[in-house]
Amino acid sequence: MLAAAQRLRRSSDFAAAVRGGRRAGRGAVVVHLTLPTAPDGSTATSPEPARGAEHTSAPTRAGFVVSKAVGPAVVRNKVRRRLRHLVRERLDALPAGSTLVVRAQPAAADASYTRLGADLDGALAAARAPRGRRSR
Repeated sequence: MLAAAQRLRRSSDFAAAVRGGRRAGRGAVVVHLTLPTAPDGSTATSPEPARGAEHTSAPTRAGFVVSKAVGPAVVRNKVRRRLRHLVRERLDALPAGSTLVVRAQPAAADASYTRLGADLDGALAAARAPRGRRSR
């Protein structure tokens, strides 16, 4: 279970993460990741604070979206529990103050725990990767 301070609850928090974050999808999940901004306006890339800095920054928070398209309530809750457990293990790797929204696709209903973990890892890596120019 995620601590109360690590959970997204308000719809405005979800909306801000989805609108302002970087989106990446892999297999059965889509992640929206909003990284904290440094005082100079750039996004923080190091998950650890600078030496001498106080550890008063906001905690990394996560929220989950599992729609009715995934399946009936029992299946949705199973998918949500699996994703919550997988994200809990990976929250420490994100910079403090990050906001993560994990949206389950309908394929998540039939995906195994290891498959969900691999999809989540791939999506997080893609969302954290620096944006480069795509060649056409």
